[in-house]
Parts: sequence; C-alpha cells; structure tokens
Amino acid sequence: MKRPEAAIRKLSVAAYKVPTDYPESDATLEWNSTTIVVVTAEAAAKTGVGYTYADAAAARLIHDLLVPVIEGRDAFESAANWSAMLSAIRNLGRSGIASMAIAAVDSALWDLKARLFDVSLLDLIGAQRRDLQIYGSGGFTSYDNARLCRQLAGWAEQGIGRVKMKIGRQPDRDLERIRAARGAIGPGVELFVDANGAYTRKQALDAAEKFADLGVTWFEEPVSSNDLDGLRLVRDRAPAKMVIAAGEYGYDLPYFRRMMDCGAVDVLQADASRCGGPNGFLRAAALCEARSMPLSAHCCPTLHLHLCCAVRPAIHLEYFHDHARIEHMLFDGAPAPHHGVLRPDPSRPGMGIELKLLEAQKYII
Repeated sequence: MKRPEAAIRKLSVAAYKVPTDYPESDATLEWNSTTIVVVTAEAAAKTGVGYTYADAAAARLIHDLLVPVIEGRDAFESAANWSAMLSAIRNLGRSGIASMAIAAVDSALWDLKARLFDVSLLDLIGAQRRDLQIYGSGGFTSYDNARLCRQLAGWAEQGIGRVKMKIGRQPDRDLERIRAARGAIGPGVELFVDANGAYTRKQALDAAEKFADLGVTWFEEPVSSNDLDGLRLVRDRAPAKMVIAAGEYGYDLPYFRRMMDCGAVDVLQADASRCGGPNGFLRAAALCEARSMPLSAHCCPTLHLHLCCAVRPAIHLEYFHDHARIEHMLFDGAPAPHHGVLRPDPSRPGMGIELKLLEAQKYII
C-alpha cells in the first residue's frame, strides 16, 4: 500500500510558565515555577504535539532555527528529519538548550506520524509491553516532614510500590527525613533517594551504608554525574541491594557510552526531553540493550510512557510530581497511575494527548 503524501505544512511553538503548587528544591536548586515548551506539527489535516521542559530560549531557537529546517519536509521521514535538526545546530553545540529544542520538535513529529497512521505511538514503534511500573517522585527538600510524609504515603496508598525523595541540601538532616519517610510508607514500599550530585565521595559512601539500614534501594546521583570515577567508586562499595543510578543530564549517545564504559551506574537514566526526543531515547535504549544495562526514564511521564513500553531495557519511569501535575493541567489524555503502573490508551492516536488551549493560555510567556 502506498503511503499518502504528508509534507509538514506548519510547525508552531509556545512556552508556558506554570507556578509550582508549593516552593520546590533539591540539593542544589530552588524553583517556584516550571517552563514547558510545546510544539505542534501539522501535515495532511493532522496535528501532532510534543514538548520539553526547558527555558523559553528553547522556543526561540525552535522558531528561528528549526522551523525553517523542518517545514516542508516529509512527516514520515523521522530519522532524516532528526538528522536535519542535528545538522542545523552544529555551531550551537549538541548539549543543553539545542538538544532540548530538538526533543520538543522530534516528539511532535513522532506524535504526528502516529496520527497520520491513526495508531498510538506505542503501536507505531511496536509494543514490548502494554504498561509499565512507575515510581512516585517528589519529596522536595523544601518540604517539612509532614508534607514529605503526606506525599509519599499518598502514592503508597495508591498502590505505587516505590517512591523517591530529594536529599543532600542539609546532609545532617537526611537520616531524620529518611526515617520519617520510611515510617510513613511502611516496610513494603521501596524507598529511593536522589542527592542531585551534592555529596562528596566520602559523604556518599558513608550515607549509602546508613541509608541501606533504612531500606533505601536506589541512590541517585550520590556524587556529580561529571565525576564518573566517583560514581563508579560508590557503585562498587555500596551495599549489594542498593542501586546506583544517573544519566539524566545525557544529551547524546557518547555521554551514555562514557557512563557505561566507566561502569559508573547500575541503572542508566535517560530523558527524552533532553537527549533529542524519541529518536535520541530509542538510541539510548538500544545502547542499554547492547550493554545489558537496565533503563529508567527520567521525569516527563507522558512523553516517556509509549517509548518505555516499546523498549526492552526499560524497568520503570519516574512519575515526577511537578511534571505530572503540569501534564494533567495542560494536556487532555495525560495518563494517570493505576495500581502502580501507567498504561497507554491504544484507542487514542499518537501519545494520546491534546493541548488544552484555554488552560494553557493562562501561562503563556
């Protein structure tokens, strides 16, 4: 069967700044709003939607540089369109804002392609599974113990079997906060912690032993992701039941390859909103499979759901409070947890979401 012609007629972009529901912080950053950059792509009377979480500068880059590159191209040529964008940002650098801008466009183009075939994105790529385990993620260092415990216990009560909290801003308080969290979620729920690279190597080694006694099974970025030797040191010496994870700041395959070559982590994290969209994420997943490395998706649950259900190495994805809240506010069809899993809706084409224009307009930059 000959496929229809589908030139990309129009590519549009907008940035929305959404206030948090409470001041948020981790070990090294504080914020009270989050910016989401949303792209729509039109071809053959269909419209695809994609996004990234980035500064509004990403929207300007898309408008000025990527729109002229993509408009008029064939919507079915996913790999060629991605390569064209990579070529366009050559002099800007592959990492950072440029890669996040590509991610927003690439996710919109994949969503559009699935809609042109009138199938879900998962069915377009090919399903490995039909749902995926999640972990509830938040527990910000700006929360007092009562708020921390309410949030984590709330996820546990929904049937989510693992939850994650931020640590490292005040290391001398971390054990107290972890004890409170453990008491709130009970013994049957896995407890993850994320230091966002705040600890020194010695601090991380000491903390890993103490955290293990409280049933912590996941220690994310115990030291900076730039310190691959330090990550390897912590991984080698951490208790056997504790997973060391990192990778959220990976923008390209060489980054992920270096992390694997060094033996820095037990589980690689990748973020499609940073590593170039679905094209970049699927390549990272292939690299994980080649190295027998488990993969966990960082943040952006709606963006990652179909992708993770399509790739073999994926073990779970992060149901990050900030992003999950925004996605439900701005997108009709954003997936909600059910007994600890997210499940794509095969009856909805593409990623299954539609931008709520009236709601989004309140936050447009």
